[in-house]
Amino acid sequence: MINKKQSLTLLSAIALSVSLSACSVFDWLIYKPDIPQGNYMEPQQVEKLRIDMTKEQAEYILGRPVLRDSFADDTWYYVYHYKSGRDASITHKELILHFTGNKLSLVKGDYELSPEFNTPLEQSKLPMANTAESAPLVPAQRPDEKPLVKENQTEAQVQKPIK
Repeated sequence: MINKKQSLTLLSAIALSVSLSACSVFDWLIYKPDIPQGNYMEPQQVEKLRIDMTKEQAEYILGRPVLRDSFADDTWYYVYHYKSGRDASITHKELILHFTGNKLSLVKGDYELSPEFNTPLEQSKLPMANTAESAPLVPAQRPDEKPLVKENQTEAQVQKPIK
C-alpha cells in the first residue's frame, strides 16, 4: 500500500513532468514570425542576366550582393535564407556570380538561367515597340467636333456690348 509520503512524492513528480512538458504541448498557441534574411530574388530577375554584363548592370538587376569576396571583388554571393514561423521549415537559396575583369563570366546556384544567358547583351534582340504589326491604336475620330456637354453661361460670363 502507498503511504502518504510516497503519494505526495508521486504527485509532485507528475506535476513537475506536466509543467515541463507544457511548453511543447502549447507550442502551437505561440505566435512565431517568419524570418527572411538576405537577398530575395524572383526568377524573372535571374533570367535577365547575360554573359559579359558589367558589374553595374548586374547590380542594377539583382541589387547589392550579401557578400563580396574581400580579397578579389570578382565573386559576388547572393544568399537567401527563410525560416517559417509556423512549421519551422527552412528555405535556403544561393546565387554566385563570377566576373572576369568587369564582365560577368559565370553564374552558379539554385536558380535557373535564361536560355539566352550565353548571348551577350549587345547581340540580343529586344522586342521592337513600333512595328507594322504592333502599330499604336488610335481611337476613331468623331465626325462632328461639337462639344459633348453644353455649358450653361451665367450673365456675368456673357459680355454685353457697351453702347
